[in-house]
Amino acid sequence: MPNATHNTTWARGQYGERMLRLLREFGPLTRSELGELSGLSRTTLYEVVSRLVDSGQVIAAVPDSTRRRRGRPAEKLIPNPEAGRVLGIDFGRRAVRVVAVAGDRDDLRHGDLDRDVLGHDHLERHDAISTASEAHSPTAHWPDRIVIARRLVGTLTGGRLRLDALSGVGVAVTGTATDARAPLDRRAMAVMMGRSLGTRVRIDNAARLAALAETVWGAARGQRDVLYLELSDPVGGALVCGGVLHRGAHGRSGEFGHITAEPGGAKCPCGGRGCLQTVASTTAVLEAYRPGADLPDLLAALGSGDPAAHAVLRRAGTHVGRVLAGLVNALEPGIVVVGGELVTAGPTLMESVQSELLANVVRCGSRPSPLVRPAELGDHAAALGAASLLRQPGRDPSHSVGKGLDAAVRMSGGLRAN
Repeated sequence: MPNATHNTTWARGQYGERMLRLLREFGPLTRSELGELSGLSRTTLYEVVSRLVDSGQVIAAVPDSTRRRRGRPAEKLIPNPEAGRVLGIDFGRRAVRVVAVAGDRDDLRHGDLDRDVLGHDHLERHDAISTASEAHSPTAHWPDRIVIARRLVGTLTGGRLRLDALSGVGVAVTGTATDARAPLDRRAMAVMMGRSLGTRVRIDNAARLAALAETVWGAARGQRDVLYLELSDPVGGALVCGGVLHRGAHGRSGEFGHITAEPGGAKCPCGGRGCLQTVASTTAVLEAYRPGADLPDLLAALGSGDPAAHAVLRRAGTHVGRVLAGLVNALEPGIVVVGGELVTAGPTLMESVQSELLANVVRCGSRPSPLVRPAELGDHAAALGAASLLRQPGRDPSHSVGKGLDAAVRMSGGLRAN
């Protein structure tokens, strides 16, 4: 038997969406005018409007032109321009990054993004996008990272962002691990974030969300079938098929870092040998250049023309290009995008990747060579993709929750490490 309370709540939500559409289409309206357009009863109308006002989605104000007239002036209702936003949060290894995107803007689908908004690690503003970030130690514990995220959310849009008016929050997490600093069980984490922010939460892999962001705003803008590879720690990637993220039967697609690149090579944490991870991750490249070197050391060496530094990147690019060629032959994407911190090291890596890929791609008649481009969105890609995630069809029940799964989390043992 249907739950009457659930049905009533669902109906009120549908009415609220209808009210917002009418207000956006016909401009400021009184409650009476809105009632005539909507056809709702007075009781239902006033209840729905009250909820919209209380939640910050609608503003009720008296126009200046009517303030001096006799009698009680009628309030006009207008959509709150700060409401309906979606948040994207990226819990990176060394920083937390947050973006707020105007959820009712076409920018989420068609990519109207000013590159200047991504130019700094501090709060930036765009007409549709606000960003904030804060660095932390790679050993920072997970609860501390969540506190940082909550603080950054409070800085967005100059502190005017109403959490109760959010349309949702997308969260990016990097891989899995087994220590206390690892991301929590994703289902439990989604519930915890939903409680903290008071809205629905969806969680996905950071590399996968970076691919989505590059498709919406970045190097693959306008493309429908995208192969994305991220060269970082770890090496990962994703497929976008027909404009939609491909997750696979069990949500594990995109593990490109564990494709064999060097048979019989170094042992990989996954148990295999010679995985792409062992030759093209940031750690592997730095170790091959000079044990103990860090990324700034490698960048400085490349800038000074150090032959050893360039040779290390060419070798990594050769392995990457061969792996990508196999994927291109199997999947035929419209574009290949390569991201991650190693791509910022200069042209040597990408030149090697492109050369090896094109040398190993099967030529089929008049099929053009695949486009190969470096990623454009940098450190903000995963957070932007997390915001875009809320526009993706489908819901993975283990990674996407609202407020009604607290009991399920308690039954599963609460918050635990993966």
